[in-house]
Amino acid sequence: MVTGDHASWGYTTSTGLGFTHEEIVDAHFEACAPQYRTAFELAGIQPGWHVLDAGCGTGAFLPWLAEAVGPSGRTAAIDLAEENASLAAARMDAWRARHDTGEVEVRQGDILRLPYADATFDAVWCANTTQYLNDEELARALRELRRVVRPGGVVAVKDLDASLITVRPGDPFRFMDHFRRAAETPGYARQLLRTRDLWRWLAGAGLVSVRQQTMLIEHHAPLRPAVLRFYGLACARLAEQAVRMGCGEAWRTLLDPDGETNPLRDPYGYVSEGNTVALGTVPERGGSGHS
Repeated sequence: MVTGDHASWGYTTSTGLGFTHEEIVDAHFEACAPQYRTAFELAGIQPGWHVLDAGCGTGAFLPWLAEAVGPSGRTAAIDLAEENASLAAARMDAWRARHDTGEVEVRQGDILRLPYADATFDAVWCANTTQYLNDEELARALRELRRVVRPGGVVAVKDLDASLITVRPGDPFRFMDHFRRAAETPGYARQLLRTRDLWRWLAGAGLVSVRQQTMLIEHHAPLRPAVLRFYGLACARLAEQAVRMGCGEAWRTLLDPDGETNPLRDPYGYVSEGNTVALGTVPERGGSGHS
């Protein structure tokens, strides 16, 4: 993983990867929970299934997974950051104390080397994680996800499509120009702009019946407190980076999340991003698909 590049984006965990700290991860989930729920439901998780949350972060999706598989199902989760795995385990301990659910196991580990046997799961859910992998690592991770899912099972990958990020009022190309400039060299920005190609990466990993859907997440003024909190923090961090790169004075209005001139606090404030879900099926034994 390109830890040096990722660290420069801020909000790191012990992994050195940017935007993985609970402060920003949980704020993002809270801001976009309704849209995340729509994305999650595309995976079609069924009662009684054994499912894996690969790259679970602080475990925000885990209650939905446990709820979907029900008391007869089982849920597993893994994250690279030890502190995030601990937070996810604590979240699920608290949730299970109030709900009738099946077995839940959370551990620290690497999705590039999953500690599970072949065909262990009926489905894998991998959200907001592929953005942290370079091309070689993405191919390896998808092969691992395919390996641990049974024939006929589902691999579902969700991630941010940065090409749809915009904040208004202001230059409609401000964010896209910044990401394109940052993506001139390999690293996080380039990976954030790769998301709508996920379907072909899934096909390249040997999955079949691959399909993909990209949804625009929009927030209009007056922005909810949770939306202001996340996008205020995230945009301020990007603005700091853009100013350092010499991208122009227009970014300075975003440096202060509480500033009166911040476009997020404008009477006509608007912010958007993309949400892409790519799904594929593990081929039946003897069926088509790459090895």
